[in-house]
Amino acid sequence: MIGSVVNLLLLVFKFVAGIVGHSAAMMADAVHSLSDFATDIIVIVFVRIAGKPQDEDHDYGHGKFETLATAIIGLVLLVVGFGIFWEGATTIYAVVQGKALEEPGMIAFYAALVSIALKELVYQYTFRKGKGLDSKTMVANAWHHRSDALSSVATAIGVGGAIFLGEHWRVLDPIAAVVVSIYIMKVAIQLLIPCVEELLEKSLPDETEEQIVRTLEEFPEVSDPHHLRTRRIGNYCAVEVHVRMDGSISLEEAHTTVTAMERRLKELLGERTLISIHIEPKK
Repeated sequence: MIGSVVNLLLLVFKFVAGIVGHSAAMMADAVHSLSDFATDIIVIVFVRIAGKPQDEDHDYGHGKFETLATAIIGLVLLVVGFGIFWEGATTIYAVVQGKALEEPGMIAFYAALVSIALKELVYQYTFRKGKGLDSKTMVANAWHHRSDALSSVATAIGVGGAIFLGEHWRVLDPIAAVVVSIYIMKVAIQLLIPCVEELLEKSLPDETEEQIVRTLEEFPEVSDPHHLRTRRIGNYCAVEVHVRMDGSISLEEAHTTVTAMERRLKELLGERTLISIHIEPKK
């Protein structure tokens, strides 16, 4: 909610500054803030859905809704980044062909400085909260805030150079827009790759799976953990594994051991982890 309020104020301020200040870089920055505001709304809606418990239609919970939200953020960033790149590159080509650019106004420069300060503060706050809550969507949205802050740095350099260095340097304004777009597309790809991997049911990292096996082997009653299968479901994960135990022990003893293993794995992976342990008799 804090991020969305800041983004709403900034996108209005930037659009006004871009129009009044005749700055392509600032207009690109304003579009970026508009995408920030839209993704804030997506985060608010989807994180609420992802936090819902299991129900009759979703036996494994709603965690993938958060993955979907992160993917939407990445796609929005990618589209916005390409649009800004195309607009900036077209303007640069026009300058090369002899088109004269209008000098940006100081309001565009001031707007970039204000944006840098506010968006960096929002990034720091959102990133800490996202890490604390183990929410990939919030962390993704934090990087969206950071990308806006960095795009405003490029905008400030481009607009400032176009204003203070004279008529021949006005091309710095669209050049800044292109630089901003490349960074935006890079961040988008970094967000999309893990989302695609999760939606394709990629296993947890090897080191995590090795930790799971070592944790199970700490129980003297258990041997030969095998058929380990893992996957992420939003900000939690699921684990399925087979283990061998003495076939002569009682069902109650086996149940007690399995419960202890589940508790230890949840300490390792998080309380929301879905765990299925299949017991086989020792050969």
